[in-house]
Parts: sequence; C-alpha cells; structure tokens
Amino acid sequence: MTISGARVKALAILGTGSDVGKSLIVAGLCRLLSRKGVRVAPFKAQNMALNSFVTLDGGEIGRAQALQAQACGIEPTVDMNPILLKPESDSRSQVVVKGKVYEALDSLAYFERKETLFNIVRDCYARLAREYECVVIEGAGSAAEINLRDRDMVNWPVVELADASVVLVADIDRGGVFAQIIWTLDLLAPHEHQRVRGVIVNKFRGDRRLFEDGVRMLEARTELPVLGVLPYLRDLRLDQEDSLDLACSRSVQFKPDLANVAVVLLPRMSNFTDFNALAAEKDVALRFAASPDDLRGADVVILPGSKNTLEDLDYLVTSGFPGALESHVLRGGELVGICGGYQMLGQEIADPKGLERGGTSIGLGFLDVTTELDAPKICRQVRATSLLHSVEHLGPVRGYEIHMGRTSRGIANPCFQIEASEILEGNERGDEGAASENGRVWGTSIHGLFDQAGFRRGWLNRIRGRKGLSPVSTRESELVATQLRAELDRWADHLERYVNMAAIYPVFEGQ
Repeated sequence: MTISGARVKALAILGTGSDVGKSLIVAGLCRLLSRKGVRVAPFKAQNMALNSFVTLDGGEIGRAQALQAQACGIEPTVDMNPILLKPESDSRSQVVVKGKVYEALDSLAYFERKETLFNIVRDCYARLAREYECVVIEGAGSAAEINLRDRDMVNWPVVELADASVVLVADIDRGGVFAQIIWTLDLLAPHEHQRVRGVIVNKFRGDRRLFEDGVRMLEARTELPVLGVLPYLRDLRLDQEDSLDLACSRSVQFKPDLANVAVVLLPRMSNFTDFNALAAEKDVALRFAASPDDLRGADVVILPGSKNTLEDLDYLVTSGFPGALESHVLRGGELVGICGGYQMLGQEIADPKGLERGGTSIGLGFLDVTTELDAPKICRQVRATSLLHSVEHLGPVRGYEIHMGRTSRGIANPCFQIEASEILEGNERGDEGAASENGRVWGTSIHGLFDQAGFRRGWLNRIRGRKGLSPVSTRESELVATQLRAELDRWADHLERYVNMAAIYPVFEGQ
C-alpha cells in the first residue's frame, strides 16, 4: 500500500547484512541532494541502537537519523525514526515509539504489536512525504531475512509503502561479497527484485582495478549494474552507531605530552559518540578500556552511559575495575561519569519498580549521590553553565539528557547550573551533577558536553595544567568542530566520485 496521492520520490538503501554502511550512504546521498537544493529527509522505520539523540521537542531517535538530518540541513524529528529499539539484554529491548518509551518487550511480544506499530510508521512517513520533495530510506539488517518476512516493519513493507526504488549495499571488507549480493537477490520475491536499481560494493581496500573482473561477473550474474565500488575512507569522523573499532581504540598509546583519556568499554554502553570530538583533538589520546590494565597511564577515566546500569555496574565489579579506579584517583587522576556512569559513581542505585532488575545495588562510592530508577524517561535538550572549578567556560554548555534515573546529591558540589527556563520540577535551584571537593571526581546526566568547543578546551586545559603543560587556544578546538562538520561534505564528495550518481539522481526525478 503506497501513500495515497503522494508525489514524493523515494529511494531505499537496503543491505546484504548489518553494518555494511547503509547509514553513511544514506547520509552521503542526503548531503548530495541537499547541496543540489532538493528538500530531502531521511527515514528509518525501525532502528536498533544504543546511540541516540534528543530532538528539540524531547523525542528520542537513533543517532544515525540525527546525522542524516544534519546532512539534509534540517532539524531532526521523531518522524524520521518512528521506532527505536534499545537492547536491555540479548532478548529484551526498550521500545521507543515516536520519541517516547512505549514498553520493554521481548522479540515475540514486540512482533505481536506489528499492526499497531506499522500504522505509526505509515503516519510518520506520510508526514515526511507531505513536507519534502524526496525521502532517502534506510533499511535494517539484510534485505533478505526470509524467516522474518511476515514480521518485517523496516525493509520491504516500507519500500512498498513509499513506492521506492532500491539500491543494495554490500560490504567487501568482510569477505564473501559475491555470495552476499547474489544470494540476497536470489532470495527476493520477483516484485521486490524488480525494484532494485543496482548494487554498491562498499569498503573496498586496495587497487580498484583488480576488482574490474569482479564487477563484470556480478553484472553478468545478477543482470544489474554495479553502481559503484566505494573505497574505504580512512579516518572518517562521522557518528556511527553500529560498531566500535575496539582493536584500534585499545591500541592507542598514551604519551606524557597529551591528555590521556580512557573510556571504560561497558557491555551495554550507550552514546559512545559522546567522545568523538575529544578523540579528534590533537592533544588527546583516547582509548576504550576493556580491562583494568587498559587504564594504565590515563590522566582521566570516564564511565560512559549505559542502557542497563545495574548489569554494567556488576560487570565493573566482577572485572576488577573498582580497585583500579580507586588507585587511579589516589594517584591524582580524574574520574568522570556520564549519565549511567554518573549513577555508578554514587553510593547506591535503587530500582523499586523493577525497570531493570529490581532491588538496590551498592554503587562505587566515589560521589555522595544516590539514584532511584523511575519512569517516565527524561529526554530533553539543555543549556547550562559549568560550575567545575578551574575550567574556563566560554558561554553556555549545550547537551541533552536521556535517562530513567533520578539522582539526588548529598553534600557534593554541583557541576552545572541549568538555565532557568529548563529547570525540572522538583529542582528549584536548577543545579545538576556532582563533584568531589577537589573537583577531580565528577559526574553529570548531560550527554554531548564534549561536543562544545569552549567547554572541551577549558576542561582539557585543566588536565594540561595538572601535567605542567601550557594551555592550548580555544581556536584549536573550534577548528576541530569545523573539521568535523566538514566531514559530511568530504564523505559526500567521496560518494559522488565513486558511485554512478547519474543512475541514481533520475529516481528523484520520477524516472
């Protein structure tokens, strides 16, 4: 069923599997179309990710759709990602619908709600179709999940809803690209196969001329054009939500003349994109730490956000992190908690309503705060002033909150002062976060702090000062922000160079 009377043109980017590069290819196409003056929007009916973003009206969507909206030059909205699944365990996810928590469900219970949820998907797409000239749709997983065909809400039902053409993306870097493409196409129904305009081979490494015979073989076997062989683009600094290059991040070397930052790699870590801007600073070495040994040499250790704070707290304890963190602090190192990590730094975390597992867990005890998990989830963008001493702040800090816990501070000092217009009920003072007396242990519920050039540089210069290093100008951090924004254009240029866009643009012209 297509949208009645809709004139919007739609292209769906489907994959031969997960993590083949669909999200970034959608972002690149959106950027190219936006640069041509086309009013374009991204759409992903159902996303599964622990990296999320908060829209202006307080809705939660996948981080990838926020990046894609940025590529379009528009504000992200919940219509761009109607359903977000945030895994709480291997079999259960928190279901976010139109930006708000719907329910925590296992897979079977979720699929039983398909009709209700797909009606919501249909409504959200219809609104985008009325507002924009074209929509670039992102699929999920494989385009040929034949065992899930009757429960699919993100691939072919959305393609048919939008009457979209399809481009299939495969990842040559993982090997088996011929099997990926040929068997995916062979498993499609005839009416699905007819919608496929061509194939993009992504993440190619080496001399592309060596794959020319491979292109000819694929085109002969599939009777479809290979629209591009897209080389792997090194050092691309765009938010990605599906994976971390753990091997690379663990190999980062700490050095005396750098601010050495270790981010603890939690099993249910969320919003690891909080640290992309930090990692891009020239005077920072950032390592994701999978074991206590990975903390050695760190000036700062950060406990990041978590989708299951109590389970990740258990993981820290059983893996031996508390002793390593205590030794780090006693040596004069800095310890920071973001969102769930902030809650873990406190005295205890209570779950009286069983939102995670129930009961009360003893925290790590570094800060005089206690947390009670409660609904509804707080999702909002915030502006605040930093109260951290010795951190030069240039203007307000902007960020966003996504959490179920309500954290109460004892005698600890606050970290931030929320702007008066954004103070939550029950916090008349508007102060937020907590810090130890010497300021070297602190935590906050605000994500995105380190995206702010002024705060990031002020905080890094405090670290440098403790090491006897001279401060770095804020202009250097502002340049990092400019370079990160320019990465979208760098990626779009890469896509335009190696993909036959002359075969894709006509889709948006109704051809």
